[in-house]
Amino acid sequence: MMKKGVFVGVKGVKEVKVVKGKCLAGSVNTASRKGVGIRRLVPCLVRVLPFYLFTFLPLILINSCREDEVVVPTEYDIVPVELSDGTGVVGMYLLNEGNMGSNKCTLDYLDYVQGYYVRNLYAERNPHVVKELGDVGNDIQVYGSKLYVVVNCSNKVEVLDAATGIRLGQVDIPNCRYVRFYRGHAYVTSYVGPVQLNNPDAVQGAVYKVDTLTLQTVAKCTVGYQPDELEVLGQYLYVANSGGYMAPNYDYTVSVIELEGFKQVKKIPVGINLHRIKADNEGKLWVTSRGDYNSIHSNLYVLEKKQGRNEMEVTDTLDIPCSNFCISGDSLYYYSTEWNNYTQSNTITYGIVNTRTKQKVSDSFIQDGTEADITIPYGIAIHPETGDIFVTDAKNYVSSGVLHCYSKDGFKKWSVRTGDIPAHMCFIVK
Repeated sequence: MMKKGVFVGVKGVKEVKVVKGKCLAGSVNTASRKGVGIRRLVPCLVRVLPFYLFTFLPLILINSCREDEVVVPTEYDIVPVELSDGTGVVGMYLLNEGNMGSNKCTLDYLDYVQGYYVRNLYAERNPHVVKELGDVGNDIQVYGSKLYVVVNCSNKVEVLDAATGIRLGQVDIPNCRYVRFYRGHAYVTSYVGPVQLNNPDAVQGAVYKVDTLTLQTVAKCTVGYQPDELEVLGQYLYVANSGGYMAPNYDYTVSVIELEGFKQVKKIPVGINLHRIKADNEGKLWVTSRGDYNSIHSNLYVLEKKQGRNEMEVTDTLDIPCSNFCISGDSLYYYSTEWNNYTQSNTITYGIVNTRTKQKVSDSFIQDGTEADITIPYGIAIHPETGDIFVTDAKNYVSSGVLHCYSKDGFKKWSVRTGDIPAHMCFIVK
């Protein structure tokens, strides 16, 4: 079980600057800059300042000196969330991808116990880590007491203590993409080869099996080309192969891995350039394809077991463009940001599909017209208790994004600034 997080603090935290190997502490009055009233700030100071001063400030001042670098301070924004009593959902992590090659992957945290949105916590919690999280955050998941952060171009999975955000170690995996878990092991998809388009010598991708106790890779299973998201269903692991580096010769299969023996036993033909894959409550698999960004459009597919057999097959093609989705109960919430090479523009749509009937039941899960505030939807999640809908906005891909929170009825509740390219979310449950 998760312990109560320690993501407490106030606006006006300390910035630690390293100049020629010496640590200099300086005040950053972000509370004044953001216009937070003194009446709201003083109670927060009284409550958390002693803890912050005696816990985090010595850690920063003593241990964080990096030669000629600045440790960027964590920022705190008050958000109008319904506070948790420390049980159930106590927080949500948000991983900001950062632009490829910029080394700007960052980690944010929505604290349901204290009522703060905590921005860029990794650097302050781990001041000794060179280059911080790294280049392009691609997935984030919690398993037990650990948080797993997949950092694609840095070729690693960072493993953190989920309650504190403090780094525990890393697993080196080339061009890693997504992670899922089964019986004490993490399963990580990998492109294996480097980031390289239209390489005639491209190698097939793989799934790496990692022991979650030792953080050691214990096995590897070859799958299709450039595998992306994966899902555990029963005794099998299903992997969406994209072939995204190989246009126009995309992969179009879902690999089926028998978990006990950890070997690929089948490939299911689905559609070109696959990406997302998730299971619903009835044991169906929902799979998205990106298409070819031209004449073949993005689509949403349903896989079910054959009658009387333990094998999955495509049973429905819904003709619905889908970039990302999440499932809550019998509802699949999706958005599509479909790029067209010919028009050089995106077509953005939102909707809800009933997973039992496989029918679209709504053209948008946002009912108050505030979808107009979103430039590029880039991530989606559903609060498992309240049903609140979270959608991230990547904006222009090079500056801060925004996290929007909507009620389950589709009305905006609040928004907050994030890091660059906010994308992946996971909840912490005590």
